[in-house]
Amino acid sequence: MLHFPYPRTHRSVAAMLSSAMLTMAATPAFAQASPEAGPQPASPIIVIGRGLPDSPATPAYDVVTLDRGTIASSASGRIEDVLTSVAGFSQFRRSDSRSSNPSNQGATLRALGGNASSRALVLLDGVPVANPFFGYIPFSALAPDRLGRVRVTRGGGSGAFGSGAVSGSIELESGGPDSIGLLSGQVLVDQRGETQASLTAAPRLGQGFAVASVQWDRGQGFWTTPRDQRVPASARARYESWSAALRAVVPLTDTIEVQASALAYDDARTLRFDGADSTSSGQQASLRLVGRGDWAFDVLGYVQVQDFSNIVISATSFRKTLNQAKTPSTGYGGKAELRPPIGENHVLRLGADVRVSEGALYEEPFNAITGLRTAVRRAGGRNTDVGFYAEDDWTIGDLILTAGARADRWQVTDGFFRELDAAGRTTIDTRFADRAGWEGNFRGGAVWRASTALALRAAAYTGFRQPTLNELYRPFVVFPIATQANAALRNERLRGYEAGIELTPVPNVTLTATVFDNRLKDAIANVTLTPTTRQRRNVDAVHARGLELGARAALGTVSFDGSLSWTDAEVDASGTSAALDGKRPAQVPKLAATGTLAWAPREGWRLAATLRHTGAQFEDDLETDVLPAATTLDGVVQIPLTRAVSLLLRGENLFDESIVTRNQAGSIDLGIPRTLWAGVRVGLR
Repeated sequence: MLHFPYPRTHRSVAAMLSSAMLTMAATPAFAQASPEAGPQPASPIIVIGRGLPDSPATPAYDVVTLDRGTIASSASGRIEDVLTSVAGFSQFRRSDSRSSNPSNQGATLRALGGNASSRALVLLDGVPVANPFFGYIPFSALAPDRLGRVRVTRGGGSGAFGSGAVSGSIELESGGPDSIGLLSGQVLVDQRGETQASLTAAPRLGQGFAVASVQWDRGQGFWTTPRDQRVPASARARYESWSAALRAVVPLTDTIEVQASALAYDDARTLRFDGADSTSSGQQASLRLVGRGDWAFDVLGYVQVQDFSNIVISATSFRKTLNQAKTPSTGYGGKAELRPPIGENHVLRLGADVRVSEGALYEEPFNAITGLRTAVRRAGGRNTDVGFYAEDDWTIGDLILTAGARADRWQVTDGFFRELDAAGRTTIDTRFADRAGWEGNFRGGAVWRASTALALRAAAYTGFRQPTLNELYRPFVVFPIATQANAALRNERLRGYEAGIELTPVPNVTLTATVFDNRLKDAIANVTLTPTTRQRRNVDAVHARGLELGARAALGTVSFDGSLSWTDAEVDASGTSAALDGKRPAQVPKLAATGTLAWAPREGWRLAATLRHTGAQFEDDLETDVLPAATTLDGVVQIPLTRAVSLLLRGENLFDESIVTRNQAGSIDLGIPRTLWAGVRVGLR
C-alpha cells in the first residue's frame, strides 16, 4: 500500500525548515572561540554556498557553463529559454512553460528523445527536480533570478551524477550576495496585459547569508489555435504561476558549511479549449553539509512532494473526456561524497546515493457525448535506485586523465492498476510483479592542454535510466490519440563516445567543436499500433551521431555567445516496432542553432539580441506530420535610470514567426507570437 502525506503535512515540513533556516542564518559560526577559551588566532571563514569544486577533468566532457549575466537577461525570463542557448537542449514540444501541458516538459539533449520523459538529469543545488511520477521538469518554479550559474554537460554518462543522465546533466546553482546583490527585482507588463514580477533578497547574516525569493506570473495568454481552426470552445493559453524559495548558508567551522533550502510553487494553465485546465504544484526541502578541508566531503538529503491534475476536452464534442483529478507523488533521497587526500596530482571521488520515487494517479474517464462518468482509475508504484561510485582524476603535467565506475541497484515495486465502472464495481485489479537488478556503468576521458591556445579532449561512457512511473502505469489521451502504458518496460542503457577541440586564438575568444556517437539501447518510445492507439514500448535503440559547435567572445563592451548542434538520429527497431526502423525519433530536429550578441557600453547598460533556429521535426514516430523549421529573434534592452533602478524592455519572437508546436493530421497548435514587455528592474548591491 502506498502512502502519501497530506498537503497540510507538506506545508508543516516546509514551515519548520524555513524557521530552522532563519535561526541558522542568525546564529554565529561555531568556529568563533568562546570567551573562556582565551585569545585565539583569527581563522578566515569563507562561505561559498555551492558544492565541492569542479574536478580537474570536468572539461573532458562536453560542458557549457552559463554565467549570471546570461541567465538574468533572457527575453522571456524563463529558465527553459535560458537553456535553449545551449544548442541540442530540447523539451518534447517547442512550447514554453506558459503554453504547454506540464507533462510535456521533459528535458533532453543530443536528440535522444522518443517521448516526453526527461533523459537529462536536472539538479538544483544537487537535488533532482524532476516530478517523481512523470519525470517532467517544473520549469516555472525555477526562476532565473535566483541562480548564479548553470552548467550543462551533453553526454557524459552516469558517473557521479547519478542515474538518469543518459543524454547529459543540467546543474542549476543558486546565487548568493556576490552574484545577486542585496536586493534584485523586476516588474513587467506586455502588450496583452500579462504581468511578470519577481523579488529576491540576499542579505549577509553574521558570517553566513540567506536568500529569499518570490516570483509571480499571470496572463490571459495567446491563441495557440490558428484563426481558421478556432471554434466557440477555443481558448487562449491562460496561465498563472508563483514560486517562493528560501535558502540559508551558515559556516560551522572555517572549512565546513551547512546549506538549507526550501522551495514551494503552484502553476495553473489552460490549453486549446475552455476547461482544458492543468495544474502542477509542489514543495521540496533539502539539507546539505559541505566540507572543504583535506578530507573534503559533500552530504545531501532531500524530500519533495508534487501533484499534477489535467482535464482533457474532446476536439469534436468539446465535452470533458478525462479528469486526471490528482497525481500525488513523493521523492526523497540523498548523496554522500568523500574526496580523500591521496596526492596533489589526484582528485579521488568516492560516493553513494539513493533516490526513491513513489506516486499514484486518480482519474475519471467521461463519455464525450453524454458527459457522464464511465469509470474510476487508480495506478501507481515505486521506483528505487541505490548507487555507489568511484572516480579519479589524475593530472600529469598538461594531461588530465579521468576514469570512474558506478554500480546501481534498481527496483520497481508496488505497481498496480485498478479500474471501477460507473456503478463502482471493480472491472480491473492488476498487481504487477516486483522487479530488481544491478546496472554497472563506466566512464573515462582525457584532456590535453597542448598549448595556451589549444586543448584536445576525448571521452567514452555508459549510463542508464529507469522507466518513470508514468511510462509504466499511466495511459493518456491527446485527442484523438490514446497512448497505453506498459508495466514491462526495461531500463534504457546508453553507450557513448565523443572527441572535442577547444581553441583560444586570442584572449577572451573561445571556439569549441565536439563530435559524438551515442546509442540509447532499449529506448522507450510511443509506438503507433493503430491510427488512434499508441503504446510505450522499448525499441532496439535510438542512435544519435552529430557535431556540436560553440563560440564565445568578450571584446571590450561587446560579447557573443553562439552554439550549434547538428544531429543524425534514427531509430533501430524490429519485431512489432519494425515500422520505425531507420526513422528519426519524434520531436527531434536535425539542426538547432542559437547566437546572442550583446553590447554593454557602460555599467548598468545592456543591449542584447538572440537569434534561434530550430530545424524541421516530425510530430509522430511514423514521420506522418511535420513541424516546420522556425527562426526567431529575441531582444533585451536595459537602461539605468538611477543607480538602483533600470528601464527594462524585452521582446520575444520579434519577427512574429509562426512556431508550430503540434500537428496531428493538420490540427495545429502554435507557440508564442511576437510579445513585447516593458518594466523596471531594481538592483541594490
